[in-house]
Amino acid sequence: MSTYQYRVIPAPSKSLKAKGVKGPEACFSNIIEDLMNLMGSQGWEFQRAETLPSVERSGLTGSTTKWRNVLVFRKPHFDGVDAFMP
Repeated sequence: MSTYQYRVIPAPSKSLKAKGVKGPEACFSNIIEDLMNLMGSQGWEFQRAETLPSVERSGLTGSTTKWRNVLVFRKPHFDGVDAFMP
């Protein structure tokens, strides 16, 4: 049976300038691409992007809901028994 390990990271909210990349859409796409390539090189497979609510304190007694964008990655998780193959 396959089991997976998951990693959830915040999606970038700002783009970065890069050499040869012009325009805000291209800069934003470039930072997402770099992040996905970095995670892929570490063995993580992209699953999906999610927008989830986060209840946070506002003032002394109040609270407010902010929406957070996250990226979900997974990779196979092998414990001792699954990793052993004769």
